[in-house]
Amino acid sequence: MQTSNVKPVRVGLVGYGWWGKIIAKQISNSNILKLIAVVEVDQSLLPQMESDVGLSGVKVLSNYEEFLKISEMEAVILCTPHLQHADQIINAAHAGKHVFCEKPLCLTLSDAQRAIKSCAQHKLVLGIGHERRFEPSVISLRREIQEGVFGEILQIEANFSQDKFFALPKDNWRLSNKYAPVGPLTATGIHLVDLAIAVLGPADSVWARLATRGSYFENGDTLGIMLTFPGGANALISAMLATPFEGRFAVYGSKGWFEIRDRKHPENPAGWDIKRVMQGHEPITSYAEQSPTVLANLEAFAMAIRDVKPYPVTHQEMLANVAALEAIMKSVLSNKARSISRLLAMEEGSLSLLIIGLFIAALS
Repeated sequence: MQTSNVKPVRVGLVGYGWWGKIIAKQISNSNILKLIAVVEVDQSLLPQMESDVGLSGVKVLSNYEEFLKISEMEAVILCTPHLQHADQIINAAHAGKHVFCEKPLCLTLSDAQRAIKSCAQHKLVLGIGHERRFEPSVISLRREIQEGVFGEILQIEANFSQDKFFALPKDNWRLSNKYAPVGPLTATGIHLVDLAIAVLGPADSVWARLATRGSYFENGDTLGIMLTFPGGANALISAMLATPFEGRFAVYGSKGWFEIRDRKHPENPAGWDIKRVMQGHEPITSYAEQSPTVLANLEAFAMAIRDVKPYPVTHQEMLANVAALEAIMKSVLSNKARSISRLLAMEEGSLSLLIIGLFIAALS
């Protein structure tokens, strides 16, 4: 995509922890994004930030309200605890800023609806940190699925596990039941839930089980999920936080199947190993070179702000993802299957009213 004629979008970053630093580095490699401000409420990090050469020429603040008053800032990128997302999105939208939010968007469907409603009412772009959609092999796979290459899709099997959280302080919010409930889901599993929805649409129901077997993490380290979809397809998803890294996404169809395996953790990617098995043919293996998917997602957000191309994750998909997340958390607590379609149906009426209201307002 040609970006040389696109005016850079001036963005501010909220949160300068582990992932915030990675996002800042990604932005430094873009010619259509320009980081102009960072806000971090943890006072202990401010001296380190002020001496960070990567933040040279970037405003460093400690107050979110003051940060939102920066007039030249067009958009904000949230790298903050999940519980804060809804209110931060709404406050940013009220300030006229486009919002890119790290996953998960919210922890409840009602919060997600509030956040999306606010961005829609103010005609602002809302982006979400599901960068796995931007892997070249995933893009090709989804296109071939739509073209019917793999026939009827039967099942998805996927795993995204890691042991990086052992390096975190024990009081880190990512290990907290309050701020990151069902840890393997909010840390990594949610990416696979999103990919399943991208392939099969909104899920119908879920059964999930969480345990703490290989760590001291209060929010669990071993998660198994079975999502069901209208028509009978399933997605079997596992996510663990107490085992070395594995990333795998496989789609099985009536005419063949396709598997994508990460060689290394996405934080330091090294490309993907691909396996393709079609009915009546020998398996084909290949290698896909590393691609900057995090940056691709951020730049898709910027291109949507500049009206070059719509952002490729719809509000409906965002709601379906959070509905699945909420149902998974409820299934873990109850040890029972939970309905996702019922959650979405409850919100669908109010979302339809919102869309009608916005349409009428645009005509008046």
